Amino acid sequence: MIESLEAQLVEKQSPNGMWRGKLSASAISTSVSLFALWMIDKDKYASQIEAAADWLCATMTPEGSWGDSVESKSNLTATLLSYAALSAINRAPEATKGYLDKMFGGIQDKQIVKGVLEFYGKDLTFSAPILAMCGLARVVTDWEAIPRLPFELSIVPQRFFRFLRLPVVSYAIPALIAVGILRHRKGKRGLFYGLRESFVNKSLAVLVKLQPSNGGFLEAAPLTGFVAICMCGAGYKDHIVTQRAARFLVDTVRKNGAWPIDTDLAGWVTYLAVKAMGEHTPHKELVLANIKQNAFTCKHPFTGANPGGWGWSDLPGSVPDADDTAGNLIALHILQEGKYCIEAERGVQWLLDLQNPDGGIPTFCKGWGKLPFDRSSPDITAHCLAAFRLWFPVLPETVQPKCRAGIEQMFHWLTADQKENGEWIPLWFGDQDSPSHLSPVYGTAVCVDYISKFPQSDSSYSLTKGLRFLLDAQNEDGGWGGSKNAPSKVTLTAKAISALSSRPSTHNEAIARGVDYLYTRFREGTLTSPEPIGLYFASLWYSEDLYNQTFTLTALNQLLDIINELNAGIGLFAG
Repeated sequence: MIESLEAQLVEKQSPNGMWRGKLSASAISTSVSLFALWMIDKDKYASQIEAAADWLCATMTPEGSWGDSVESKSNLTATLLSYAALSAINRAPEATKGYLDKMFGGIQDKQIVKGVLEFYGKDLTFSAPILAMCGLARVVTDWEAIPRLPFELSIVPQRFFRFLRLPVVSYAIPALIAVGILRHRKGKRGLFYGLRESFVNKSLAVLVKLQPSNGGFLEAAPLTGFVAICMCGAGYKDHIVTQRAARFLVDTVRKNGAWPIDTDLAGWVTYLAVKAMGEHTPHKELVLANIKQNAFTCKHPFTGANPGGWGWSDLPGSVPDADDTAGNLIALHILQEGKYCIEAERGVQWLLDLQNPDGGIPTFCKGWGKLPFDRSSPDITAHCLAAFRLWFPVLPETVQPKCRAGIEQMFHWLTADQKENGEWIPLWFGDQDSPSHLSPVYGTAVCVDYISKFPQSDSSYSLTKGLRFLLDAQNEDGGWGGSKNAPSKVTLTAKAISALSSRPSTHNEAIARGVDYLYTRFREGTLTSPEPIGLYFASLWYSEDLYNQTFTLTALNQLLDIINELNAGIGLFAG
């Protein structure tokens, strides 16, 4: 099985040494992109609009609904946005009205606005753009019911954003500007209308600076499309931001007429491939050169992040984040064979500078603790611990004390963040088949796997609780879902096996059952079948075709290394 999976993975390596992977097509991305191109120029982009509409109609469920991806369960957001886009071009399915009526308890303005706001809570990152699109598509007609966004705050220097308690997450400033200006223009002309109007051009200037060279904010069709939609609605159809956004959408549409949730995760899946194959990674020097080249070497205009981090892709819209920086540091250590390089030092320093006052590590920006994307996250924190452990011995003596202190704070935060039953709740990976869409199996497996590599973890009560939780969550078929009793999945089973391998002598039976589950899926030909995995707090789901392979290979190669060490008579933790 290992040889077969490695051969398949090698075949998917790009000529430049990177892995691109392939994200699932997305109903959310496709509906927003369709409507954006219709708003910008429905005649010029008629072919793209028609193809997108055909794809949406072809992937609709019999009840008139959509999930984020074809294999995902139907949800409110994907269905509402698809309905709005198709309504604008007079192709709205009648069945969808019934689905929305059932979900909202009616399809009048009041029910739709209330339903969307309640679904997303205080975080307006998703709800405000969704309702703005519904307003422009005339699915909602009462603009006063749609939330206002303080676009004028975008002109405040980035270093002060964390003090402003903005109603959107750190990466959504383009939406704050575009939606905010649209909502301002659609609102009643009250006492402060003229004052707010005086900030519009300054805010638009910020938006221009934030837009990457290829026009795609975060390489994401939904964010780019929402910005373009609102710019058109506010009277800026010919603005440079809108036209660049149109170019990005046209450049990234697939042959089937759909868009993925993001262009690609090339940086992330390349790390996963390197971690999975280790010293057997083909074209190591080429991969190493690309990873070094993809580290950001200047202050990033989008987040204001200092140089040193990595993003999820090597494309212009990617921005540095903690999870990808930790992953690239680990890949760099494998390919560099542990030898010091300046990129590693800068990457470690970047993560240390990002560390929150509570000791945990957030995704993008330090100190934005109000909304989910910006809180400290256990899976990301544990991932950073793994990177620090590898690079600590070769860091300059001037950096080691700060790194040691950061590690201690991270351990303290992880201990405090662990739930009483031993689980850790991850930020980026959820399970739509679990209660509340949470995936504590993923979060706990990541934390256990990385924490166990530290010598002080041998007597760690947190580690013991985490292992106990994973053992208790194993299904009868030998696999794991996102939580206890959730249907087993390849990705989550592989993660659990990697974690339990940290203590193989006491968990042999559970590991063996997990491997049997993976082998059964491999023999059936379903090991690489798409598995939606996503952001539980936004119910945003996607699949990536390299996840199953890389997660499984990592777990199996980790087990193989342990077996080889034991067979050679070497203690598991020797050295």
